Amino acid sequence: MTAAPALYDVAVVHVRTAPRRYTLRHRTYMWLIDPDHPPELPLLLRPLARFDPRDHFTGRAPTVRAGLDAFLAEHGVDLEGGKVLMFAHARVLGYVFNPLTLYWCHGPDGAQRCVVAEVHNTYGERHNYLLYPDGTGRATTGKEFYVSPFFPVDGRYRMRLPAPGGRVDLTVRLEREGGRPFTATVRGARRDVRARTLLRLAVRRPWSTLAVSAAIRLHGVRLYLRGLPVQPRPAPRRCPENQR
Repeated sequence: MTAAPALYDVAVVHVRTAPRRYTLRHRTYMWLIDPDHPPELPLLLRPLARFDPRDHFTGRAPTVRAGLDAFLAEHGVDLEGGKVLMFAHARVLGYVFNPLTLYWCHGPDGAQRCVVAEVHNTYGERHNYLLYPDGTGRATTGKEFYVSPFFPVDGRYRMRLPAPGGRVDLTVRLEREGGRPFTATVRGARRDVRARTLLRLAVRRPWSTLAVSAAIRLHGVRLYLRGLPVQPRPAPRRCPENQR
């Protein structure tokens, strides 16, 4: 099983092909951690990486792992204490935005049982997808959550989510009737967790989570100014696994 914690220096690419072609690219860095044993950093570096349970699932669990286990229990899944790998942005200087957090969930024998994809939108809402990927990491699920203001809540996601190793290579593709209008990829290389590595990444990608949030909003404004119609946002569903 992949060792954690680790840092990944990644390129995130969003490609829209309909109703108008548009590409967003940005560089950032993400963490692979065991939520039962989050990284212990020197005191002066702790503002650069914090994993707060309020940022995941209902936001009311005492730990990230407890929030995950509660979500899985609602869907009849018990990991029996097995290991979890979590791939996400950390809080940086008190701010975090995680468009996609992934949890590879294993049983006590080390075999993967499922993957949870936790999606956040820029409206402060979140939704979790329970996935059962095949041996190549591929899974499909219906779209159930409003993310981009330019797409309605319909269609299906086709995902490729192999657990990170020396590299991370993830793909999420939206399929709607008539085509595949949106594809997102996350690709990059693993870095060992060392103080100098974290400092170097933090300097090269300053305030990384705020930069991700700002980039998504900026490109949304550009698309709106180019005439893309905004789809009405459904009223939030008050489901425990989807709301804070």
